[in-house]
Order: sequence, then C-alpha cells, then structure tokens
Amino acid sequence: MSSRTPARVGATGGRTTQHTTPHLEMTMTETPYTDADLRAEAARQHATLAEDPDFMGVGEQMGDAWVPSVETTEDGSARTWKDLLVTPDETGDDEDYTAFGEAQQKIHDLITGAADVSEWAVNLGADGLEPLPEQLSAQTDNGPWFRLHFAVRPDMPDDMRRALVEGVGSEIAKHL
Repeated sequence: MSSRTPARVGATGGRTTQHTTPHLEMTMTETPYTDADLRAEAARQHATLAEDPDFMGVGEQMGDAWVPSVETTEDGSARTWKDLLVTPDETGDDEDYTAFGEAQQKIHDLITGAADVSEWAVNLGADGLEPLPEQLSAQTDNGPWFRLHFAVRPDMPDDMRRALVEGVGSEIAKHL
C-alpha cells in the first residue's frame, strides 16, 4: 500500500509529492502504477498534443468559430473568423483568404510558443479544481514580471473566490 511523504519543492520550483511503497505490497486488485504515474503520462501526452499542432487543423477549427470581440448577436454583428476575414477576390469569382491565413499563422505561432503547463492542467483537473478568470500580474517596461493564475473547487463561494484573489494581490502589493 502506498504512503505519502510530505510535499516538497521540486527542481522545477513546482510543488510535488513523493509516493513511497514500503515492501512493495500489492494484491490482485492493486495496480503496478501510481496516481502520479497516470498524471505524468497524461501531462506528457497533453504537451505532445500542443507541441506541433497541425497548421491546416488550426484553420479548419477557426473557420466556423466566433471571434470573441464581435461575438454579440444582439445587433447581428456576430462574425466567425471566416465571415470576418475572407473576402471576395478582385474578380468576384473566388474568395481571398489572405487575411484569414495571416490570422491562422498568428494563432498557430501562439499555440507553438505557449508555455507548457500540461502538468498543471492535468493536476488541476485531477484534483477537481477549475481555473478562475481573474489573474494577478506585475508589469515592467519589458512586459510582465510575473503572473499568478488561480484555480479553486467549483463549490467555493464567489465571495471567497474574490477574497482569495484580492487578499493575495494586497499582500504582493505591499512588497512591490
């Protein structure tokens, strides 16, 4: 049966836990792998999916997706990426995908340049936490100095969520 040792800070700076198995006791109903093994493999596969996204697949997914900044349908102005960026060509016989292709390339570059947070994402989901839209960021002349993202249990009351973010922000502000 596995036992847990106290949490420690790993070489990557992340909080990790160690699982030890005294005397490697296993019965027929136990598995030869740990929860940590499952999470590590899920994180590896998650990272692989984002490592080299299919360029054409990015465009296919964009086509019918709503552009968030013009998503409102109340006034009829909602547009998909294709609606927004694909125009008739000069002859009127075909469509010009130049602007769409430029946006597709920028999105592809954002995906391939994204930080690998696969382990975090897998662990948040496995622990039943959901990310909050709020984040804290300290800015410098050269961009963000740091950014904190929050994840909480779904049943955490809104006022407690707000207090968490505001409290952490207030404490950090004292030292900047």
